[in-house]
Amino acid sequence: RMEMAVRWTVCGGIVAMIGAAVVSSGAVPTVPEFRVAWTDASPPSVIDNESPWWDAHSFRYGPTLYETEFRALWNAEGLYLRFDATDTNPWFTMTDRDDPIWEEEVVEIFLDLNRSGTNYAEIEISPSNVVTDVRMVRGVPDKEMDLAWDFEGLESHVRLNKYRDGQTAGWTAVAFLPWAGFQSLPSAGAISLPPAPADRWRFNVFRIKRPGGERRPTEDVVFAAWSPPSGESFHEPAVFRDLVFDLRPETAQP
Repeated sequence: RMEMAVRWTVCGGIVAMIGAAVVSSGAVPTVPEFRVAWTDASPPSVIDNESPWWDAHSFRYGPTLYETEFRALWNAEGLYLRFDATDTNPWFTMTDRDDPIWEEEVVEIFLDLNRSGTNYAEIEISPSNVVTDVRMVRGVPDKEMDLAWDFEGLESHVRLNKYRDGQTAGWTAVAFLPWAGFQSLPSAGAISLPPAPADRWRFNVFRIKRPGGERRPTEDVVFAAWSPPSGESFHEPAVFRDLVFDLRPETAQP
């Protein structure tokens, strides 16, 4: 049996997540993977309704106070992503596409189509539904990004979640990534789009929370990752994990 032990350290006002695999005696370590469930729902239905997400697999990451739940679905139209972020006080100031929203508060996903660690997509969404999309030419140690790249056809929606008493509980970001939008990545030439059932990409997801708000954005920052990097940058392809496209219902074995 393998468990994930996570500890939080504070260094210079920055809260960093450090993860370590703890394996019980006699067990064989396994690296977690995430399976993307198939959906027959249309893009508008997935974006606007709860019911399609009932069949999605999920996981949670980050500290309890700022926990994030991630889910994903796929079909012939594209890939659907959902982040449910626990947060009583989300904030933002940036309002334009491709603003450096990582300097404020975001959820993020990196998608490595051909498992090479190069030319992977980075999609960030803020609590105000500002999107920053980047082609990462490579990660650390020689990190290079192409901020001019846009994911054509990407749709995103954000809603603020409330408790019954009206207090803010958090925010939910949903994104639709049509398969055609991936075609502009050089890495797409080595894979099938749409993917075939059981195809495997590599990915990781993140959350940046800045409890100090607009006045103190660099204090007590939370950098949360499902698969924690070994250094200071999220862009460490070596720690990406497998994203597996589930079989369609008609192709699943009885």
